[in-house]
Amino acid sequence: MSGFFKELAKNKVLFLMILPALLFFIVFSYIPMVGVYYAFTNFSFDGGLFGSEFVGLANFKFLFESGALYNLTKNTVLYNLAFIFIGNILQLVCAVFLSELAGKWFKKTTQSIMFLPFFISFVLVGAFVYNLFNFENGVINSLLRQLGMQPYDFYLHTAPWKYIIVFFNVWKGLGYGTVIYLAAIMGISDEYHEAAKIDGANIFKRIRYITIPLLRPTFVLLILLSLGGILKGQFDLFWQIVGNNGMLYDATDIIDTYVYRSLAINFDIGMGTAAGLFQSFFGFVLVVTVNWIVRKVQKDYALF
Repeated sequence: MSGFFKELAKNKVLFLMILPALLFFIVFSYIPMVGVYYAFTNFSFDGGLFGSEFVGLANFKFLFESGALYNLTKNTVLYNLAFIFIGNILQLVCAVFLSELAGKWFKKTTQSIMFLPFFISFVLVGAFVYNLFNFENGVINSLLRQLGMQPYDFYLHTAPWKYIIVFFNVWKGLGYGTVIYLAAIMGISDEYHEAAKIDGANIFKRIRYITIPLLRPTFVLLILLSLGGILKGQFDLFWQIVGNNGMLYDATDIIDTYVYRSLAINFDIGMGTAAGLFQSFFGFVLVVTVNWIVRKVQKDYALF
């Protein structure tokens, strides 16, 4: 303990600089963790946090036995895996193509157009989706009617939504991820490519044997960081696109939307907190496990 105070006296300016960040996490991240206790209670507004009936693991038992937690976890994990891998692969491919374009003006224009959806609110994305797929006046159904075909009520069928949601999520994040990979590509020394050209390597061989391998650490790092939130779905995306449509819950309901409905609509505080706690714990275990595997395979790529 005395060593800590010596270090504090020696570097007090540095400790003062980090103090605002520490206070932020203590106030907004650690103190609210007291609310985890809700997960073990049958919450009532009269009793409050510590006055509500303690029910132990009953909330978790109900979630498991009802099958709700299995479906929520499956949807959340599968959607996030699609977001992570499809998104990162397309971002990597776009970054490689953009880096090889010769026209500077065309490259910058293309990059700006791809980056634009990142700044669009999910509320607007939800409006786009509704105007495309609604039964009465949607663009797709209007086109089907013009062609003499029967319209299709997207909001009554679950099948198309897994593809719609993945498409719009990947579309929205494509430009941002591409910029990250482009920055990594810009950090690759031109000497590698010049040496490969001298050896007779064409553009495809240079991409395959130089660019892609040197981007591997960035790719693995982004995947690892993304896996940390694999049980935290894109709440804005799902809520704005699907909303409170019970017909689509089987294919589109994730832990975040379930927790929101439990807290804000059904007022089932205990059940919502139990689902949220399961989400956080499972995500923590997953990050530690994946990092351990990566550390065994390639130590330099591990986060810790």
